[in-house]
Amino acid sequence: MAGDTLNINNKAIAQNTFDAIVVGSGISGGWAAKELCEKGLKTLVLERGRYVEHIKDYTDTTKAPWELTHHGEKTVTDINNSPIQSKCYAYNEVSKHFFVNDLEHAYNQVKPFDWIRGDHVGGRSLMWGRQCYRWSDVDFSANAKDGHGVDWPIRYKDIAPWYDYVEPFVGISGSLENLPQLPDGKFLPPMEMNCLEKQVAERIKKNFSDGRTMIIGRTANHTVKVGDRGPCQYRNKCHEGCPFGGYFSSNSATLPAAARTGNMTLRPFSVVQEIIYDKETKKAKGVRIIDSETMQTIEYFAKIVFLNASTLGTAHILLNSVSDVFPEGLGNTSGQVGRNLMDHHYGVGAYGDTDDFADSYFFGRRANGIYIPRFRNINDATMQKDYVRGFGYQGGASRSRIEEIHEGGIGGDYKDSLTEPGKWTFGIGSWGEHLPYYDNKVTLNKDKKDKWGLPTLDIDCEFKENEKAMRKDMMNSAAEMLEKAGLKNIGTYDSAPAPGFCIHEMGTARMGKDPKTSVLDGNNQMHDVKNVFITDGACMASSACQNPSITYMALTARAANHAVDELKKGNL
Repeated sequence: MAGDTLNINNKAIAQNTFDAIVVGSGISGGWAAKELCEKGLKTLVLERGRYVEHIKDYTDTTKAPWELTHHGEKTVTDINNSPIQSKCYAYNEVSKHFFVNDLEHAYNQVKPFDWIRGDHVGGRSLMWGRQCYRWSDVDFSANAKDGHGVDWPIRYKDIAPWYDYVEPFVGISGSLENLPQLPDGKFLPPMEMNCLEKQVAERIKKNFSDGRTMIIGRTANHTVKVGDRGPCQYRNKCHEGCPFGGYFSSNSATLPAAARTGNMTLRPFSVVQEIIYDKETKKAKGVRIIDSETMQTIEYFAKIVFLNASTLGTAHILLNSVSDVFPEGLGNTSGQVGRNLMDHHYGVGAYGDTDDFADSYFFGRRANGIYIPRFRNINDATMQKDYVRGFGYQGGASRSRIEEIHEGGIGGDYKDSLTEPGKWTFGIGSWGEHLPYYDNKVTLNKDKKDKWGLPTLDIDCEFKENEKAMRKDMMNSAAEMLEKAGLKNIGTYDSAPAPGFCIHEMGTARMGKDPKTSVLDGNNQMHDVKNVFITDGACMASSACQNPSITYMALTARAANHAVDELKKGNL
């Protein structure tokens, strides 16, 4: 009997053994799959949620609002089932199936934290905001200069070739600006500013001597065809899935590239329970999953593991991967796993209107806006005494319709008024850097289990005094710029959303030079477990103020190249 059992196990191990395992199929997981498969590795991609097929599963996105049951709006039931997800700007009647049901995916808010998630093939790459901005040495050297966090083990020169590598495949439209704090990339033709945006851009440049400038957003919407994808149809319904492939997603780009190699095995409904550690080899030998449909536990084996489950998902897996060697979680001898959680703080800015351009309107629904790059704490001339780091702005100009009231909003006069354009308006909102604080953390709550029997996450994160001081400048500078640009009726706002709501969560398994204070080295390789690589948001040692996804992609391609080289050398 023992011999028979051994033979059965060996057969199962052989069937479940791959060269590489990628956990997660979102922005970074898709890139890991593409790179590893294209380099010849038989790769298993594990996704905790359902399968989503490009185009076929973008249900109802081609319908007009009046063809939808609720005209595109969220219902009371939606809000009750998903009180966190339904607050997201991208959540509506069509896109809601890309967001989790909060009641079924519980977590614990020690302090307010909005965890916006999508458990399906492609992850949040289907609903992301698509803004793509390189980081510069202003960002990679910030920790070393002001002492917050640990020094990055890389600089811009280390990642610049990998930005160059991923950008043409991603397909990013943008303009060349030669700004030291916001390096140019390999761009598709830029989208065009409308008439008011052009005027505001000119006046900002004219009225400020600190080098601030306003440019068109750099977005992964394709202004020309990229392979078989696009171009963008200017529908501005990207978060519902694009049947034209007009923007980059894992489903439209990286996963199909991986599949074309014949080396990818994609397994949905696979909730990763833990990474399996072999203390004899001092390496990970595979992962243990729970099939979310059958509740069966299955083990898969590989020479290398790429962990791309999202910042919080990756932290959960590491903390739950305990052994005699790592009683506090896999690769956690530094005690930094789950620590240093960051998100951008936003929801603050200004708005105004103008009587100019009364004879002009705009065409289409451009899926992009303007960007005002960081202009604080870049050099000696721009240093601030109240806070460190900086912020940027996104926004744009538009012109709405007049809605005059005629006898309760009925009749011919009322209908005619709806065809008349109102004033041009302009708004900008700011994204600010969140410092890496050790006590902003996630931990496992073993008393509260999820529906798979795994511990839930306690999330304890807040914005502190530096962020609060920065927000005052973020709001006041927005109003000042609009005023000097000639806008009228200027108003300001600060909605003070909780961390998480910007959906740029980072940290929890940071890169660093010293294994005593960091989890990963300069190649995104775990200090303690050399064949495990982490290239999602968990790896970030600071947050900068730019949207981070293109940096995740570049880091992933770079790490995959290093992993395969090390594998060939026999080091893994």
